[in-house]
Amino acid sequence: MGIHTYFQSLTDLERIIRCPGKFKFQEHSVSAHSWKVVQYAKTLADIEESNGVTVDWKKLYEITSSHDYGEIFIGDIKTPVKHYSLELRAMLQQVEEGMVAHFIDEHIPETFKSIFRRQLREGKDQSVEGQILEVADKMDQIYEAFAELRAGNTEKEFIVMYRSALIKIKQIKLHCVDYFLQHILPDLVSEGARSPIDIHQITEEALAA
Repeated sequence: MGIHTYFQSLTDLERIIRCPGKFKFQEHSVSAHSWKVVQYAKTLADIEESNGVTVDWKKLYEITSSHDYGEIFIGDIKTPVKHYSLELRAMLQQVEEGMVAHFIDEHIPETFKSIFRRQLREGKDQSVEGQILEVADKMDQIYEAFAELRAGNTEKEFIVMYRSALIKIKQIKLHCVDYFLQHILPDLVSEGARSPIDIHQITEEALAA
């Protein structure tokens, strides 16, 4: 019981594999994904600050490091499935949030309950920090899909992952998104030029969508 239970539960995130059921050249755990999202978000936030935007760093670290904690209870639902409809996505989020809330009620000492509710909440919102989280999360989806496509993985789901994440990112109005599209994405596409899959064409189609 107590916070020990929470600390112990973090190991479960190392065992949950993203994009389950598909052939992958490299497996990625939810735990590894969360760590990378924090790293992306730090740089994205620095870009925002360099353009005069105020960033709440404590909030940013809390929501990026814990944004997928609820997957301990429901696992990683494939992107095409969980975004099949707004109703389904809302239902999955409701289940996930309900199970996180139950975990906090059952295991976290009263003194820390409000802190855990804040830290483990759904962090994607219209705040600067929430939008940075959204961009960072989708960036890792792009990099995971890109690695598979570059290696010649012909699973269509990785094309869908790459394309849908890029479309979502370009819709977000942040300075760091402009920087990503202008300076980072071209390097990524250039690196994938020798891939047996035409990453350049997929990228152009996503940007034009």
